[in-house]
Amino acid sequence: MDYRWEITSLSDEQLSIQQQLVKDLHISMASAHLLVCRGVRNADEARMFVRPSLDCLHDPFLMKDMQPAVERLTQAIQNKERILIYGDYDVDGTTAVALIYRFLSTQTQHLDFYIPDRYTEGYGISFKGIDYAKEQGCTLIIALDCGIKAIDKVAYAQNKDIDFIICDHHTPGDTLPQAVAVLNMKRADCNYPYKELSGCGVGFKFMQAYAIAHHLPLQQVYQLLPLLAMSIASDIVPITGENRILAYFGLRQINSEPFVGIRCLMQIANIEPHKVSISDLVYKIGPRINASGRMKSGAEAVQLLITDDIEVAQSKTGEIDSYNAERKDYDSKTTDEALELLKQDPNNESKYSTVVYAPHWHKGVIGIAASRLIEHYYRPTIVLTHSDEGIISGSARSAGGFDIYSAIDSCRDLLTNFGGHMYAAGLSMHIDNLPAFKERFEAYVAEHIQPEQCYPTMRVEQEICFADINKQFFSILQHLEPFGPGNPRPIFVTRNVINHRYTKRVGKMGEHLRLDVTDQTAAITGISFGKGELALHIQNGNPVDVCYEINENTYNNVSTIQMMVQDIKKKE
Repeated sequence: MDYRWEITSLSDEQLSIQQQLVKDLHISMASAHLLVCRGVRNADEARMFVRPSLDCLHDPFLMKDMQPAVERLTQAIQNKERILIYGDYDVDGTTAVALIYRFLSTQTQHLDFYIPDRYTEGYGISFKGIDYAKEQGCTLIIALDCGIKAIDKVAYAQNKDIDFIICDHHTPGDTLPQAVAVLNMKRADCNYPYKELSGCGVGFKFMQAYAIAHHLPLQQVYQLLPLLAMSIASDIVPITGENRILAYFGLRQINSEPFVGIRCLMQIANIEPHKVSISDLVYKIGPRINASGRMKSGAEAVQLLITDDIEVAQSKTGEIDSYNAERKDYDSKTTDEALELLKQDPNNESKYSTVVYAPHWHKGVIGIAASRLIEHYYRPTIVLTHSDEGIISGSARSAGGFDIYSAIDSCRDLLTNFGGHMYAAGLSMHIDNLPAFKERFEAYVAEHIQPEQCYPTMRVEQEICFADINKQFFSILQHLEPFGPGNPRPIFVTRNVINHRYTKRVGKMGEHLRLDVTDQTAAITGISFGKGELALHIQNGNPVDVCYEINENTYNNVSTIQMMVQDIKKKE
């Protein structure tokens, strides 16, 4: 992709804060810039940011309906009622179920869990799941990462004498289900200070509230943070505020004492112990857990995450890894076929959106395929496949920060169901409505998308020289982790970079570029994937501008700071 570099500029107020941080903390201007870009306003906030504390978590009882939720759960446990923990089949849902199950199993033996089948039941609460609860004698269902629009399902459960507590983070509709409690910080009447919790995060706050109400050690809840860190990473929620604290401590535990199931996933994904990052959870652990729900059953992922038996964990991990391999094959084929369909459309190149459908595509990979298509056509994308008699369903993915949920909502009269948030959503419709939907969706996107959202942008934190990259700077950079949405890994630009010594092509086909370059202030090495063709240009002494992340490379127990180059531009 041809990226546009967008370099952050500080306001006069931020520049003043930057200068004060330099004085108060005895750090460089470049280091202070990193802190200012993350909303830090003074030395005390800087110290809090680089040293997160669980004491800074919000009071869970600030969330609307938390008191009745705790009271109903307390009643169920005291009366030995059977409780069904119900969750979606993706990483957020399965980790949420595992977290609640692990915690409540210390309080009661009358527990069961349920993950709906992606293909026979679809997303969210199902009548089949409620019937299962009735058959098992459950009188309380705790719904996780779903349920905010399940008005008819909750009413159906009430007729069967089953109560609901809903823990969801998706955008509510105009009417809420008549549950005992609806925990969702995005409710219009909820004053909870932080609005970006994952579904698992809402469940965690519920268990935190229960522990507080019953004077239980909070460590019993905090020891489950590895599951929440996996949810935060894989559901692509902002790693800011409370999420950053939760992810920080969850990652720390994964790197010190992971659950058996997580340790087995790390091993099969070839993740080095004690060095697990958010990126590892997003790209290596998360897809394997998701593959369980996509290709087989999300219940298997829950079983892996709640077991303490190493043999069971190893067996489940092997199965889940095989599902992931199968998922990759479907993913590749679906993407290729979708690209071919788009090429056959004579108007494709002039469109602002992508909506593509084929009845045989696997429902488990259409979301991934939508993301892949954005790599080719950078625009809001929906991929649809056959769902039921006369019904098609699909997954939507945003591009450039465009609010795809609002675009879908504008076509709600054509849909049988939809839900999600501004970056990703799911939807279904009668197949006869597809032509009208395509036309209306394209018109909405064309009218509302901003010019800067129509092409990929590399958001650069600051322009620096290589001499700025010293031990202190790298130490502060490390303390900004965990990185993710809302707290992205900083990207830097350095201008007029020339060959130092050993810039060359690497890789089996020479497709990659190993840089050994200088900007006349210092020299540094780096790697740039897919840029091998620039080796000769740089070797010949031509200057370039480089856009890069900074990380640590360890080889033969020797660690060095290096660039991970994202983009290179030749000088005009």
